[in-house]
Amino acid sequence: MGKIGEVTTRIEGGEEPGEVSLLVYGIRERYFAHAREELLLGSKVLVVHDRGNRTVDVEPWIGF
Repeated sequence: MGKIGEVTTRIEGGEEPGEVSLLVYGIRERYFAHAREELLLGSKVLVVHDRGNRTVDVEPWIGF
């Protein structure tokens, strides 16, 4: 949790997952991702929950 990533496959919102890219131990990894709202390709996201099995919940990230 708390990692910043980028949407690599559009997230529709709800229970239909998309995909995000996260940096994990210096290696770029892809995870299935769920969000409350639609997030488009290239959107920055914040991981707020790890569901296990390489699946996370994310929210839009408006960084500094």
